[in-house]
Amino acid sequence: MHFHRLAKMAFLALTATRVATAFSAATLRSVGASSSSAASSSRRSLTNAAAVAFLDNRNRGASASTTAGRFLSQSAAAASTCTSSITALRQSTVVESELEKNLGVSHPAFDIISTDIVTEFGAYCTLYRHKQSGAELLSVSTDDDNKCFGITFRTPPSDSTGVPHILEHSVLCGSRKYKTKDPFVQLLQGSLQTFLNAFTYPDRTCYVVASQNTKDFYNLINVYADAVYHPRATSDPMVHAQEGWHLELEKIEEPLTYKGVVYNEMKGVYSSPDSLLQRDAQQSIFPDNTYGVDSGGSPVEIPNLSFEQFAEFHQKFYHPGNSRIFFAGDDDVANRLEIMDEYLKDFGPSPESKPASTIQWQKKTFDAPKKIRNPYPAGNDQPETHMIMMNWLVNDRPLTPVEEITVTILDHLLMGTSSSILYKTLMESGLGESITGGGLMSELMQGTFSAGLKGVKPEDADKVEELIMSTLQKVVEEGFTEDAIAASMNTIEFDMREFNTGSFPKGLSLMLGSMREWIYDRSPTDALRFEEPLAELKKSISESGSKVFQDMAKEFLLENTHRSTLEMFPSKTLEEEQLQEEKDRLAKIKESMSEEELQKIIDTTTELKKLQAAEDAPEARATIPSLELSDLKREVTEYPIAVSENEADSGVTVVRHEFGSTSGI
Repeated sequence: MHFHRLAKMAFLALTATRVATAFSAATLRSVGASSSSAASSSRRSLTNAAAVAFLDNRNRGASASTTAGRFLSQSAAAASTCTSSITALRQSTVVESELEKNLGVSHPAFDIISTDIVTEFGAYCTLYRHKQSGAELLSVSTDDDNKCFGITFRTPPSDSTGVPHILEHSVLCGSRKYKTKDPFVQLLQGSLQTFLNAFTYPDRTCYVVASQNTKDFYNLINVYADAVYHPRATSDPMVHAQEGWHLELEKIEEPLTYKGVVYNEMKGVYSSPDSLLQRDAQQSIFPDNTYGVDSGGSPVEIPNLSFEQFAEFHQKFYHPGNSRIFFAGDDDVANRLEIMDEYLKDFGPSPESKPASTIQWQKKTFDAPKKIRNPYPAGNDQPETHMIMMNWLVNDRPLTPVEEITVTILDHLLMGTSSSILYKTLMESGLGESITGGGLMSELMQGTFSAGLKGVKPEDADKVEELIMSTLQKVVEEGFTEDAIAASMNTIEFDMREFNTGSFPKGLSLMLGSMREWIYDRSPTDALRFEEPLAELKKSISESGSKVFQDMAKEFLLENTHRSTLEMFPSKTLEEEQLQEEKDRLAKIKESMSEEELQKIIDTTTELKKLQAAEDAPEARATIPSLELSDLKREVTEYPIAVSENEADSGVTVVRHEFGSTSGI
C-alpha cells in the first residue's frame, strides 16, 4: 500500500494486527512505496478483528482423534463466549446504557440502515445512508477518547498510470475552503492529531485522521472532507504536474526529463528486486482484473496519464455515493452526522457511482500452472543468484467467516514462524539464503498465498518448486500435530482478543477491519466479529482434527492449478537498458516538438518551481483551523487503581487496575 509522503511513519507496525492488516500487504507495498513494493515476509492478512502475532511452534502429523481431545472442552466453552463478552461489557467503566443511547440516533438527512453491537470490542454501531447523496456512514460508539474518522473510496484502476496514487497525494494539496498549498503539512505541525495519513490500495483509497481533542478532531475532519470532495487538484493542472509527473526543461539545449513526486517515488520502487518480484507475482495470477495492474503506477506508464484523465478519475470515483465514511470513539453521534451533512448535501444522487467501481472476480482459469522468468537489476559485484516464488490465487468466491479463520490458521501452521513446516523445510533445504513470499495475503477481495526462496543458485531453481509441492503433499497426507494446531489456535485467538494496536488508534483498526467487507458492499460489522466463527472452527477441529486444515491445503494449494512459479534472475545491464530507453523516448518527444512548444515547457518548469518555493499568503494560512489554549484539557486523566501493601503478608505491594472487559482472556 502507498502512504502519503509526509506521514510514512512506523505505520508498518500496525500490520501485525488482525484488522489493521486490512491496509497492509494486499497492495504488496512497503511503507512509503508503491503498489508493488516488497511486503515484509512477516506481514499477514488476517480476517475479522484484533491483533495476530506469529509466535508459536508447530509440528505435523497429528491424528484426528488426539486433536479432538485437546479441543473438545474449548469448543464447548466457546459457545458461551458471546454471552460472556456481553456480561464483561456491562462491567465497563463507561456505563453500557450511555453507549446504547448512541444506537440509532436519528438525523433528518440520513436513513438508518441497521444497528448492531459488536460485543468483541464493545462497539455500538449504526449504519446510515445519506438520503441525498447516497453516501454510507458507519458510526461506532465506544468508550475510547482517541476518536477516529476516515473516508474510503473504491478506486480500482484499469491501467498502471498510478492515477489512484497520484490523486491520493493531490487531494491533500489545498481545497475549496482550505487555501494553502499543502494543508497536510500545517495539520501535522499544529494539530494534536494522533493519526493523520492517507493510503492507496490496489482497489481503494483511504483518508484517516484521529485525535483525543474533540475540537481538533472536528477540525481535522473538516479539512479532510473538503479535500476529498472539493480538491484544488481537479481544477489546477500544476498539482497534477507536481504530484504526478511533468516534463522538465530549463534550457532549450538541455535534454528533457521526467519529474514528479509519484514518478520519482515509483522509479525508486521499480529499482528494487523485491518490489519487482512482488509486482510480477501479483500480475501473474491476476491477468483479468484490476489486481493485475499497479495502482501505485509504473514509471513507464505514469507519463501516459493526462490531466483530463486524472480529473475524470476523481469525478468518477470520488462521488459520496462511492464513499464509506467511518467514525469511532466517544464523541457525540449527532455532531458526526451534522458535520458530514454539511459536505454531502452539496451532491445529488449518482446511481452509476458504485456500479462503476465494482471489482470483477478473477476466476481460477489456469488449466495448468504458469512458469515465468523475468530479470531484475543487479550490480556488477552481485552474485548470480535467483529468486524463486510460488504464488496461488486462493479464492475466486467470498470465503465464509469460518473459512477465513481456518485459512489464517493454516497459513500460521505453514509459514508463521521459523519452526513452521513449510518455512522450516525451505530454510533447512540449503537451496537458498532467505525466505521470500509473505504467505497468506487476504485483505483484498481475493486472497493469495506466496512462498519461496532468495539467493538460489541457477541450477537449483526447479528444486525449490519441487520442495514446496512435496511439503504440501506431506501436509495433506499426514496433517499437523495436536500441539502445533493448539499453539496456532491459542496464539491467534489470544491476539484477536487482546486487540493490541500498539501506538495506533483502535478506531483505525476497527475502520480498516470493517472495510474488508464493507468496501465490497457487504456488512461492515460482520467483518469485525470472530467469536462465532472461532467457536465453529473449534467444534470442527474437535470432530475432525487436523483434517480441517488438510482438506483446505489440498483445495486451495496442492490441487489448485491457478498458480505461478516466478523465477527472477539477475541482469547487470537491465538498469542501464531502462535508463537508455527512457532517454531515447524523451529524445524522440523533444525532436517532435516545435521551438514554441519547448519554450512552453521551459516556462511551465519555471512557474512550477516558483510556486513550490513561494510561501502561502497569510490569508491562505488563516483558513487552516487551529486550537486555542482554552481548547486544551488542563486536567490530568486519573485512572482508578487500588494499592495493596504487603499483599497476603507477602511483603509485596500489588497495584490493581480494574478492566471492564478482557475479551475472554
